[in-house]
Amino acid sequence: MSSITPIRVYPDSTWSEDGPTRGVEAVIEAGEVLQFPNLPFVLTPAERKFLDPRWADAKAKNISVRWPANELRGAAGDAADLAALQAMIGRYAEQSEALALRLFPHYRGHLRRGNSSFRTVNVAGRETSWRKDDTRLHVDAFPSNPMQGTRLLRVFCNINPNGLPRQWRVGEPFEDHAKRYLPKIGRPIYGSAALLEMLHITKRRRTESDHLMLKLHDLAKADAEFQRSSPQARVDFAPGTTWVVFSDQVLHAAMGGQYMMEQTFYLDAAHQQRPEASPRGTLERLLGRELR
Repeated sequence: MSSITPIRVYPDSTWSEDGPTRGVEAVIEAGEVLQFPNLPFVLTPAERKFLDPRWADAKAKNISVRWPANELRGAAGDAADLAALQAMIGRYAEQSEALALRLFPHYRGHLRRGNSSFRTVNVAGRETSWRKDDTRLHVDAFPSNPMQGTRLLRVFCNINPNGLPRQWRVGEPFEDHAKRYLPKIGRPIYGSAALLEMLHITKRRRTESDHLMLKLHDLAKADAEFQRSSPQARVDFAPGTTWVVFSDQVLHAAMGGQYMMEQTFYLDAAHQQRPEASPRGTLERLLGRELR
């Protein structure tokens, strides 16, 4: 079995075009986590008051801005404060996009901005179902939002004001993980994808690659022995640290931490430097056939 997912550390201290690191598509497509320990997202003095869970709607997991509408969701407060909070999250989106385009020039013109999130809640101790429990190692896949092979590129930053790290576990390489569980996964039931879409249970048609990714997600989270003894390592991201990862490829688990920014980007696998290195490409190679 291959070694666990490595962490690649870079010295960048700026989000802008003049940073030293660029052209590292091959690194992230190989399933590595890019870590920037000297790249903080700096809040203004007025924004520091938002480092408090009271700004989050009690029903929401995260405070987020949805694009392209620039719509704030999951927040509670008066109009002026909400506008300031929205501007803060929007600034993180802009800086994250500038960073991503510098790191991955091959993706220019193909990255699509997804949700921008501000997570105020402490990961540890949050009650949820096993399927939604992100303290368990998993690759990202969503029951109601089929990605149809689209990649999930995420830019995280720990903005904790109390010196507390964001605690992660990272697990085995995606190919090893797929080999572990593929023998247990059958093909989707004929007609089920069309029915789920017709009933609006899914936002679009669930492909066979979505079916496989969901099964990999669920089988790993439900497997207590895998969670306990599979190849894995703990990684602590200190405050002021930014990290970038394809979260549909890297097995990860969030074990602790509070106050984090997150920006999601979507990328069609066809626009990678090596499309065959995507999860869908890996699954097709292991199965010996094209996934539809």
